[in-house]
Amino acid sequence: MIQLELSFDLQRDVISSILKKELTSRATAEVLEPRVLSVERDGGVLYSWRGSTGTTRIGKYDPHSKHNKLLYTFDKQVCVSSCSLNKEETLLAVSLTQRHRQEEHLRPVSKCLTLLIEIHPINNTKVLKAVDCRVRVQFLHPDCVQSSVLESHLLVITEDGYVDQFHIMLTRHDGYRVVMLNPDRLVRDRVAEEFNWVQWDCQNQRLYFITCRERSILKCVQFYPQRNCEVVFELSLELPSNTFSSMSFVYLGFDHFHEEKQEGKEMSLVVFTDKIGSMCVCYTHPVEDRREVRYTIAFVHKGCSKTFTVALDQQTLSSTTDLQPLFFHTGYYVCVFIAGHFLHLINTRQQDLLCYSLFLTGAEACLGAVGGTRLVGTHGGASLLDLQSGRIYTPSISPTHLMEFLRGDWPEAQKLAALQCMMVHKGAESELERQVIDWICEDVMSFEAFDQIQEFILASLYRITHQLSPSLDMLLPYSAVFEKKELPVALTMIPGVKCTPDLLSQPVFKSKGRTTPGFWVELQGVCERMKHFESGPNPRFRTTHTQQWSKQHTALGSDKRRASYQRHLEENTKKVLSMVDSCCLDRRTVPLFQEEDPQQKALIGLMVDKLREHLSRHLPQLGKKRIDAVVVNYVAKLLELVHHILETLWQKYKLGPQVLCLKQRSSPEEWSVFHVMLRILEATKGLCLPLPPGYNTVLSVLGVKCVCRHSFLQFVDQSLLQLTEPFVSRLMKDLDNSDTNEALKFSILKRLPEPMLERVCHLWDHPVSSACISRAYVKTRLQNWERNTECRVLDDREHSFHRPDFLPLSYLTKVLLDQEEKTLNPFEEQENVDACFVEETALKQTLIQLGLEDK
Repeated sequence: MIQLELSFDLQRDVISSILKKELTSRATAEVLEPRVLSVERDGGVLYSWRGSTGTTRIGKYDPHSKHNKLLYTFDKQVCVSSCSLNKEETLLAVSLTQRHRQEEHLRPVSKCLTLLIEIHPINNTKVLKAVDCRVRVQFLHPDCVQSSVLESHLLVITEDGYVDQFHIMLTRHDGYRVVMLNPDRLVRDRVAEEFNWVQWDCQNQRLYFITCRERSILKCVQFYPQRNCEVVFELSLELPSNTFSSMSFVYLGFDHFHEEKQEGKEMSLVVFTDKIGSMCVCYTHPVEDRREVRYTIAFVHKGCSKTFTVALDQQTLSSTTDLQPLFFHTGYYVCVFIAGHFLHLINTRQQDLLCYSLFLTGAEACLGAVGGTRLVGTHGGASLLDLQSGRIYTPSISPTHLMEFLRGDWPEAQKLAALQCMMVHKGAESELERQVIDWICEDVMSFEAFDQIQEFILASLYRITHQLSPSLDMLLPYSAVFEKKELPVALTMIPGVKCTPDLLSQPVFKSKGRTTPGFWVELQGVCERMKHFESGPNPRFRTTHTQQWSKQHTALGSDKRRASYQRHLEENTKKVLSMVDSCCLDRRTVPLFQEEDPQQKALIGLMVDKLREHLSRHLPQLGKKRIDAVVVNYVAKLLELVHHILETLWQKYKLGPQVLCLKQRSSPEEWSVFHVMLRILEATKGLCLPLPPGYNTVLSVLGVKCVCRHSFLQFVDQSLLQLTEPFVSRLMKDLDNSDTNEALKFSILKRLPEPMLERVCHLWDHPVSSACISRAYVKTRLQNWERNTECRVLDDREHSFHRPDFLPLSYLTKVLLDQEEKTLNPFEEQENVDACFVEETALKQTLIQLGLEDK
């Protein structure tokens, strides 16, 4: 599931280059004990090796230029336990682990020697510390700041539990030589003390540490470009007792000489952050029983933590010596890995249910071809170093494996997690999106626990909107699972995994105003919003409430209020459709957005209105214009997404304009498209989501071609298919008057509402349509005459002897003649009208109106 991309290979990128250079100057060359020491902020790799003459050398590999640079050479063999290079590459800080030789056993020698070396040019070496504890060194690499003063800042972290920051002033000699200014009087500040765990974040220039006086408190020091630093964050953690028996250094280089002596029984703890304002604290629990492993993920941005207890496979347990999980992250997934047992990919955005995280065992729980037993995290947990081979890898979730998950025989909870990962984490790639649509077409029927089409739509919309405004993370839906009245059991548990949730204490933000808008501002805002949202009902927008809102709109009191609200909804719809039109003009294979669809347009306007109202209530600080833009964009993206699915289907099955011709027989491809469109209709109907205008017309056209007439009419009666006016018009024109088609047309006309029937009946050249037109004509004329009888008195008694009273045809003729000059004749522009039939129909209707004959 995790694919590892090789970004650095000690043999390929370093050793081969060193051997090539040395062989040009001497007959023999040898590289002994090559080791990776650390990775700096710019991605540069510091390494050491022992030459054939017994010297120890330190170099740097630049991943951008692919070049190696020799930094310093010790004239004897030394054990480099920590190393760091300043940003200008003029100073090198080295911590050496000193071993006692037999001839020096009576002389007092400190265990660790910390040196500060000038390397541009090599000129001076200063001893910073000589102590009997481990020491790690790390230069600050601040963002570029215009300054006329050359200065570097070095952190010295000791095993005794304190951090000193050295401020090293530099000066230039002879135009190019950079040397220390007053090396004997370096200024230093105490940054932190009394801690037993420390982690360096090179990318964001932060130092995390844990103090354990009365309780365990995680603190963070933020370093700024202008020599400033401050404690900006504190969080109380409920850690196990006797957490650390010795100092734990995280992401502060690799001490190969000390790590070899460790047995891997120490507690592991790391902190991961994301620039959009998320923080996770991951730590293990003491191993009390080798049959299970416990670890906790504290979601600081969500205000909660989850402790996972995983039962281990007893068959592979005997061959496993180290049960310490490896924590690393890729994107917003935190990965927990124990080689040979399991790989847990935890979704840090949607941590509500286990079904949004992937849990793999067996052959799937591997990291490519790397065994994993000697892997350690580096570069903030975003890279992995294989200590044995000296290779650095960048982990990422494999989309190929995700697709295999969707198509394979896996539990539905795992399929849902893979689908969420595909659409939210990987979904920006169009090829992956096409593969998911293909998978939906292949397995179009809904699963028992979730509907894959609903999940595809909501997850895609969530990803698109989250990219535009991360603050909407807790307000917009990302899954349709929560719309169910009861959550399926299959989505609430993973076999062999027990999850225990808990609440976190509120973090304390202690910035004094130096922090510019960035991570800490985002994290604080996220925590405050989470605290506010937890005080009320679930703030996530529920699309299924649209049906209730529609009923409320119908129940509005006066006609004036209803008309005003209807105009408001129409304005909302116009904004959405205008945005869709501007995006879809160049790709219109499927004939959508080309007709009036009152039902869908009303639903579009209603959704815009209610979503705007929801965001205004929960995030008023966004402002009216920003909220309106987000809402219109959200609904427009929904319509575009459905349109995109249909476009993909059209291309997949190579359909053309002939699909909408009812004279041609249906093909297997059209049946497949009809089946998928019917499922899309069912999925969107379940969520009360609008569809693009014209969708129902295309679906009905495919339906009348692909299913038998009886089934088609059943679909209509069950409201799965709608008899839209464009569809009925096309049906009346395209189909001939064979017995089967006449029966179908009769059945459809019978199901039409009266206003639509009057508009479309003239399209069918048939006596039935003529009868319909005649009835409408006579009814209109009689209604007009009845309205005028109050102001007109029929006093032409002198003409009454010419025609008998109540003679039906004479009476009708008189009324029609009176109105003829004021009313347009509907038959003037119509062809193929049977005049005799109209007279007979008029006579029949007159008798019915006078009560002389029954219908």
